[in-house]
Formats: sequence, C-alpha cells, structure tokens
Amino acid sequence: MTDENFKILLVAACALIDSDGRILLAQRPEGKALAGLWEFPGGKVEPGETPEACLTREMEEELGITTKAACLAPLTFASHTYDDFHLLMPLYVCRRFEGIPEGREGQVIKWTLARNLRDFPMPPADEPLIPILQDLL
Repeated sequence: MTDENFKILLVAACALIDSDGRILLAQRPEGKALAGLWEFPGGKVEPGETPEACLTREMEEELGITTKAACLAPLTFASHTYDDFHLLMPLYVCRRFEGIPEGREGQVIKWTLARNLRDFPMPPADEPLIPILQDLL
C-alpha cells in the first residue's frame, strides 16, 4: 500500500517476565484507541530515540520500574496495517528490572502465564506475538 498520507508508526513493546515466568500485560484505558484490550507495555519511539531507549523510558513512565538497554533482548516484531496507519512493533523480552510494576497512567496491569495469554483480548497486531512467547516460555 502506498499513499503519501499513509503513516508508519514505530512502537516498541516489552514482554516483561518475572521470576515465576509470568508476563506482564497492561489494559488500554478508557478514552484511548482500542480501550479495554490488553497489550504488552511500551510506547511510541520518539524521533532520534532507539527502541531500547524508548522502552527504558516507557517502563519508568508507565510502570515505575527501571531497566537498562542491556537487559532488553529483541525477540520478534509485529507488522500490522490498521485503517489509518501501519504499525511496526519490535517486541523485546526483559527479565531484569528494578521495582514493582504499577499502572501509573490509569491502566490495569496483570501478570499471566504464557499459556493463558489467549484469555486476554488483544489488539490485532499483538495476537501473532502470542505463540512466539508461548514457545519461548
């Protein structure tokens, strides 16, 4: 698809994994696009920012935890066309972080086992990532 008004959006996402092998999901709050759906935490990569820098910033802002780029391992990516943009989303795995995650932006968060990921309705871009995480864990 080519269109001079068609936008490619780069968003970095993180499969945050705790010592029990559970993955953290965040529920999109009311008022945001795709409200109520569950997703991997992360956010838009700002101009001049690497995906790793984006995730270390977003983990602090969204969840109140600290991690380093060296603790982020690229796993896979999603490429999905929505109505008004195309999403390109690298997914990183992070097992080392400091602090206890909490929803700092009004979002509900929940730890779940990989085998239970399909119990949470997710945006279309996130769904193909589920089997990859299930194979990893």
